Amino acid sequence: MNSKIKAPAIKFGNNIDTDVILPGKYLILVDPCELAKHALESLDTEFVKKAQKGVILVGGKNFGCGSSREQAPLALKYSGVKCVVAESFARIFFRNAINIGLPVIECKGISAAVETGDELAVDFEAGKVENVSNGKKFQVEKLPPFILEIVADCGLIKNLRRKMKK
Repeated sequence: MNSKIKAPAIKFGNNIDTDVILPGKYLILVDPCELAKHALESLDTEFVKKAQKGVILVGGKNFGCGSSREQAPLALKYSGVKCVVAESFARIFFRNAINIGLPVIECKGISAAVETGDELAVDFEAGKVENVSNGKKFQVEKLPPFILEIVADCGLIKNLRRKMKK
């Protein structure tokens, strides 16, 4: 994984729960590409189409609250979300996202500084988020090396498998 990404933003509000990210009726699906087809469909029926080429999802407070389903971050990742930047995360969503290799960054003030369509740049190692469209910059907590490694390996299981081969 490159420690820097740049992509257009798609912005959502506060308390986006896992049932909204991926409705429970789709939990019978096992293929991540099939899950991705239904990501955030109740909030934006065009989300998957918009996300296909790669986006940075911006959320408000308490992003990923609700049930602990791992399929929610998986659906986002496979829909084209390169990273989620939010004011705050439900802790279980945060960890599930890292476990499947989807980088997540907490960034206070991001909601007020970004609109859908703005170009964002995120540097995970330096702990920087920039709205390239309006010049607003944020210093955030850097992702620790072990998390960068998990994300680079596309998830915790692949990371552990790689380490076991050494």
